[in-house]
Amino acid sequence: MRAAIYHDRKDIRVEDIEETPVGAEQVRIEVDSCGICGTDLHEYTAGPIFVPGDEPHPLSQEKAPIRLGHEFSGIITDVGDSVTDLKEGDAVAINPILYCGECRQCNEGNYHICESIGFLGLSGGDGGFAESVVVDAVHAVPLGDDIPLEYGALVEPLTVGLHAVRRSGLRAGDAVAVFGSGPIGLSVIQSARAAGAGKIFVSEPRPARRERAISCGADEVIDPTEVDAVEYIKSETNGGADITFEVAGVEASFNDAVMSTAPSGRTTIVSIWEKEVNTHPNNLVLGERTITGTLAYTGGPRSREEYGMVIDMLANGRLDPEPFITDRIALEELVESGFERLIDPQSEHVKILVKPNE
Repeated sequence: MRAAIYHDRKDIRVEDIEETPVGAEQVRIEVDSCGICGTDLHEYTAGPIFVPGDEPHPLSQEKAPIRLGHEFSGIITDVGDSVTDLKEGDAVAINPILYCGECRQCNEGNYHICESIGFLGLSGGDGGFAESVVVDAVHAVPLGDDIPLEYGALVEPLTVGLHAVRRSGLRAGDAVAVFGSGPIGLSVIQSARAAGAGKIFVSEPRPARRERAISCGADEVIDPTEVDAVEYIKSETNGGADITFEVAGVEASFNDAVMSTAPSGRTTIVSIWEKEVNTHPNNLVLGERTITGTLAYTGGPRSREEYGMVIDMLANGRLDPEPFITDRIALEELVESGFERLIDPQSEHVKILVKPNE
């Protein structure tokens, strides 16, 4: 079968490989759709980061080259002998978190911040840029019959946004500012709106992404190259937003997110970073502001918890993935029509879905 293999920075190849056999506690999935994630782009331009480069990952025992892709959905075509809660024909989304099950965080149920955290399609295992995958059954979350199968590939990024909003402590009516409206920024906007946020401001330099922010529930969008986002947000919120989210991964947006937060407010950092940032601690101390980190979503034996919330919200229309999807491409087009278009600073694309079996 065909699959995309990450060899190194700027070196992803679609190759012929052998299918993985199905173990007793595993399922085989014919992949319908796999989204190209911002994390994949970081690996392509600046990696290996999550991809194990020099040493094997402690959980997968793999290192590059590995099979790439962690946002995917598909249909179960084979079920291991010990699997009782899934069957052939089930539509599923994949929760890709790898965990040890033995460290303090795993023992406390925080599998997504396991001391050895990894992700299918980044740290090893079968990645979703492939015609089929085999995964442990714990990773397969049923989609039900009420949403299109390809929407299952958006469950992963949407759940990142939902988890970030839950971590932020957002309360109904809070003024919110989001810095960055790529796929995860858009998911934060939608989850904040669903959680009852008051006015939502979005700072984003790309015009197309500002338009998508509006379609996802933003009340006002700001071009930070034309307007001082901090001063504007403070002037419109009587001193700052209650909750801010940094979702761009650059120093300027980090500091803007902090400084546009009201005294005693909270900034939630969602981005994965390539570099350190410079900031002044007094920006936190003098206003008693709080910075919160957020990573991924519940995983492991809790894989269905936050994934299930998002699936329910997709089914009842509280979340809408359509504004995210800007193209659908074949597996062979992954690099040229996927990665290269998404890293173009002038690109209007947000989420490109790869269709390995079309």
